[in-house]
Amino acid sequence: MGRLATFVVSCALLVGAVGAPAAPVVLTSRDTPLSRVAVIGDSYTTGSDEGGQGSQGWASRSWQTLARQGFQINPDVAAEGGAGYAVRGNRGSVFGDLTPAAVRPDDTLVLFFGSRNDQGVDPAVLADSARDCFVFARHVAPSARLLVIGPPWPTADVPTAVLQIRDVLYAQARAIGATWIDPIAERWFVGRPDLIGKDGVHPTDAGHAYMADKIAPLIAAQLPRQV
Repeated sequence: MGRLATFVVSCALLVGAVGAPAAPVVLTSRDTPLSRVAVIGDSYTTGSDEGGQGSQGWASRSWQTLARQGFQINPDVAAEGGAGYAVRGNRGSVFGDLTPAAVRPDDTLVLFFGSRNDQGVDPAVLADSARDCFVFARHVAPSARLLVIGPPWPTADVPTAVLQIRDVLYAQARAIGATWIDPIAERWFVGRPDLIGKDGVHPTDAGHAYMADKIAPLIAAQLPRQV
């Protein structure tokens, strides 16, 4: 059984195992296009001790949701806790290192998510680092759409440094023609402290389920549907 088939079957078993409410399932056919999706992110994607690890993460949950909707997804996720476009993560990587690990020439969509970890970085350096990532993705996967999700913040009191990151990323995403999503402006976590762990930073399993509900439709909107 191929990787994609194994993934779809595993999703079906997982949904049944947890006793999730029955939801309409759209079956794929030989005419359903296969979509390769690359994801580059930080600990909001990898999960943390607070939640979101493995099958509980927003990415895994999104693939399950999309599979039930009839999408055939072949995902590649490259994410590292503590990483940003210009700040090195727990294993020494920046997004510029993670992007080549995930992006392939036949990708349908490349998604960048984050990063609050770039606080304190000179805006010009951040702009150059983000631009390099986006240009690389565009060069390697010229047919792929780009989706850039800025850094979330769990409260309405967003630090100036994080707003600066958001603004820099918005400018670079717009310049490259990417679809831009702003979790700060959309107030993803504002008023929902129940979705953030005790550290005040990282989403819980419930927080990742919430992010999947936000992000899966954004991904679906970028993908071709059954012909």
